[in-house]
Amino acid sequence: MTYRAFSPKQKTVLSWWIPGNENYEKEAIVCDGAVRSGKTLSMGLSFFLWAMSCFDGMRFGVCGKTIASLRRNVLSEILPRLGGMGATWKEKRTENLVTVTFHGHRNQFYIFGGRDESSASLIQGITFAGVLLDEVALMPRSFVEQACARCSVAGSRLWFNCNPAGPNHWFYKEWILESEKRNCLHLHFTMEDNPSLSDAIRQRYQRLYSGVFYRRFILGQWAQAEGRVYDFFEPDMVRPVPTGTFEKWYISCDYGTVNPTSMGLWGLQKGVWYRVKEFYFDSREKQRQMTDEEYASALEKLAGNRKITAVVADPSAASFMETLRRHGWVVQKAENDVLSGIRLTADCLKSGKLVICEGCTDLLREMDAYVWDLDSASRDRVKKEHDHAMDEMRYFAATVLGKKSDSFVACTVERRK
Repeated sequence: MTYRAFSPKQKTVLSWWIPGNENYEKEAIVCDGAVRSGKTLSMGLSFFLWAMSCFDGMRFGVCGKTIASLRRNVLSEILPRLGGMGATWKEKRTENLVTVTFHGHRNQFYIFGGRDESSASLIQGITFAGVLLDEVALMPRSFVEQACARCSVAGSRLWFNCNPAGPNHWFYKEWILESEKRNCLHLHFTMEDNPSLSDAIRQRYQRLYSGVFYRRFILGQWAQAEGRVYDFFEPDMVRPVPTGTFEKWYISCDYGTVNPTSMGLWGLQKGVWYRVKEFYFDSREKQRQMTDEEYASALEKLAGNRKITAVVADPSAASFMETLRRHGWVVQKAENDVLSGIRLTADCLKSGKLVICEGCTDLLREMDAYVWDLDSASRDRVKKEHDHAMDEMRYFAATVLGKKSDSFVACTVERRK
């Protein structure tokens, strides 16, 4: 297996820990910046090469937001490349353990997911010679600090990798702005640091994002969210309901008792999901509340005689979901990661995978009023106003489109025969 030449910044990542290097005395490394900029592969490869070159019989931590994302984004890319260099590895999935043997050295790599505050307890009590935290900005501070505290072996180092978040994010303030004080090597990546990306691919990514996500994922800035969430959306993006046969139907639902309830009917035609019809009920405005049975009847009327694949429902609406199941509907609990769901929804709207049709007046009204909460100092949040159709649309995008892998992929290294 051979590789296209690495960029200068990738070479810095690959060599900073080698004796004699100008950065050798650094105790940690942070790589942040744009998406598809080549930082994840160079970081992961360097981490494993450092561990296998400098230690034998030691334990290491490899951390991601979830174990599944870590296996997909890091291990599945790095381990085959180590194998091409002569390493062997064995994975015990039940123990989340990978054992690697390379050049006479044998080390263990424990896999952890830092999804929420409770994850910190999973990593307590173990001693590491080093830890790699992929997508560190998505992990809770308690988990990150616990992982760092586990690295007490002489010569241990800390490895951090992430895309930017907001400028008030604790990791940005305490590790990137204070990198010199922490004796940490900070490298900021752009797409130009990935030699395998063509100009056409870079331009495609630039068209994909807008607003705060453009500044973060394309420019690599730790940018403040501001203004409208979907600031790119204009009235001329609204389309008539297309004629012809639809291949599949879903209904998405954000449920409220005091707050409004919003339902959207989505149809698939030629690879595009159209929001063709809606139901919206505001109990405050109507000065009465509807029961679960009444909402179930409204959903049935929205569906008409169409065959609905599933109802993607508000995950907190347990009683309503149970009512729907008793009426014979297939119900899916919606994915509810707000920020990643908003980003995915924005991507799909911009790329034309999601289209809002004429007649969806309540969703279009909320689209103009759905804004970032600029008073939130700790993390990115949207204002909890005019967000019911917005949540329902996000539920659909994250649960139905988010499970697919039909987007393009730009690889960091090129495999040649």
